[in-house]
Amino acid sequence: MSVLRNLENKIAGLVEGAFGRAFRSEIRPVELARRLAREMDQHRQLSLSNTYVPNEYTVWLSPADRRALGPIEDGLVDELSAYLLEHARAERLALVSHPRIELRTDQRLAIGECGIEAKLVAREGRARTAGPPELVARRAASAVQVGGDGPDAGQAFLTVSGSRTPIGPRGAVIGRSPDVDIVLSSTDVSRRHAEVVPDGGGWVLVDLGSTNGVRLNGSRVGVPTLLTDGDVIEVGPTELHFEVY
Repeated sequence: MSVLRNLENKIAGLVEGAFGRAFRSEIRPVELARRLAREMDQHRQLSLSNTYVPNEYTVWLSPADRRALGPIEDGLVDELSAYLLEHARAERLALVSHPRIELRTDQRLAIGECGIEAKLVAREGRARTAGPPELVARRAASAVQVGGDGPDAGQAFLTVSGSRTPIGPRGAVIGRSPDVDIVLSSTDVSRRHAEVVPDGGGWVLVDLGSTNGVRLNGSRVGVPTLLTDGDVIEVGPTELHFEVY
């Protein structure tokens, strides 16, 4: 079974299992996930060393489909975003930030119809729908190579309340969701709040679009930021101590 098929099965279980009984429109959540993945694949942009894909997606739905999604929209958006991140990792595609998805209504669409707009957006928020990805990479100090093994990054650890957790070669996600790598229980923490990922020869802290933000050594993190041994990451009320050897 292919990696993509495994991912599709995963999203089918996550989304349909959680939301299937509440979702009654023509468009199923799994179908949206697959359409988003296809949109990502169709907008690949080659640079000198990476293949970049869009990181922001607007999904246009009919009024009836949007109403049907209303009670589950926040959770569904989180699951779809996680699916795109896993798809990018499996295909070794580069993202300049965690995928962001927004659902909107288009009165012209009938039930079962949808449209997707994909954008490659630099970290300071400037959209690039057709420009060379090298421009985006230069603006963003170091684009995150999602899924890179980071062989020269060294073994990293995060310590929370005395519990020391090694970070795997693909990084670690921090949040409130039970399926992330480091689970924090505070309601001030988003389901997928932040991520520590290998980037070149080091490790980078990335805010995954959290509600309350991330602080590094007391300062708010607005863009992916290189970590050094001894840094203190603040996620909600929790401090995580970063070590690397």
